[in-house]
Amino acid sequence: MNNFKYILMPVLALTVSLFSCKKEEKKSSGKDSNKISAVVADNFNLSVFNTGLNRSGLKIKMQEQGPFTVIAPSDDAFLKAGFANSVAILSAEPSRISAIMNYHVLNGTYELNKLPFLFNQEIRSANGGKLFVTRWVKEQDTVLTINGSKVLSQNIGASNGLIQVVDQMLEPYTHELVTEAIASDRNLSLFYQAIQRAGLIETLNSKGPFTVFAPENAAMTVYGLSSLEAINTANPATLAALMRYHIITDRRFVHDYILSTGTTAKSDQTMIDGNSIQIQLIPNPNVPGAFTGIRLKGTGNTAFTTLGKQDVLTGNGVLHTIKGMLKITQ
Repeated sequence: MNNFKYILMPVLALTVSLFSCKKEEKKSSGKDSNKISAVVADNFNLSVFNTGLNRSGLKIKMQEQGPFTVIAPSDDAFLKAGFANSVAILSAEPSRISAIMNYHVLNGTYELNKLPFLFNQEIRSANGGKLFVTRWVKEQDTVLTINGSKVLSQNIGASNGLIQVVDQMLEPYTHELVTEAIASDRNLSLFYQAIQRAGLIETLNSKGPFTVFAPENAAMTVYGLSSLEAINTANPATLAALMRYHIITDRRFVHDYILSTGTTAKSDQTMIDGNSIQIQLIPNPNVPGAFTGIRLKGTGNTAFTTLGKQDVLTGNGVLHTIKGMLKITQ
């Protein structure tokens, strides 16, 4: 019996020694399966974002101590933005992917559900880009949006931060001024000439923020402003009154209207000139009670007009393009 005890003790000692070595080896390897990089890699719905982290070199950063908050677009979100799969990320221009991915990373921990109930509160990405968060109560739900995109899953924990999953890829803005975004769009060349003729450039180049519903060239043509010559011969005061009816002194994404509009699915929006336009929500045919976008109608319009591009973010506002002119009188 005593012999067995003496034999057992060395065996136990060896087992403890081996366990200690493995524990020490794991510790020295520095691996943590709960870092943001690992959590993203393990989520099948974030495969494109995971490829983007690798492509941009941020995968290594997401293994650091942090803390970080990552705004992670779902695979469907990347698909809507033109990146169908991971191959599309790998074949895209590296500088573009780097800009997109860095825009989705924030230094620090942001529990967005604890922000005040306000529209478009500014936060900053790690590379200094502006993002705008809205926390809103819609019926029985608390809804969060970032740059107008809906937060699908919030505060997914990792050992070095949080992950917020959104339904749209966030496009980092390249223009500090909304006028620069208008000038860069060939389909808005007539509108850009009109706001110059109307003397509104200085106003729109100020701090803002502004939201501009810019009629496309086809809409300007139908209204009778079909050329630079026609615009330059128009009465500046008359043109200014028309152009001001397309500008809001606030920042509004499409989803802001969906959140704030009541059960009638209609609301009024006051423009910079003090007059109002009507906003109507567009129902989602596949999801009862949900909406896909908005239509606009001026007091002088007989029908609603729809949006072309939407939620184009700039440093001092948001640009939407519209298919028809907003009229104050018929």
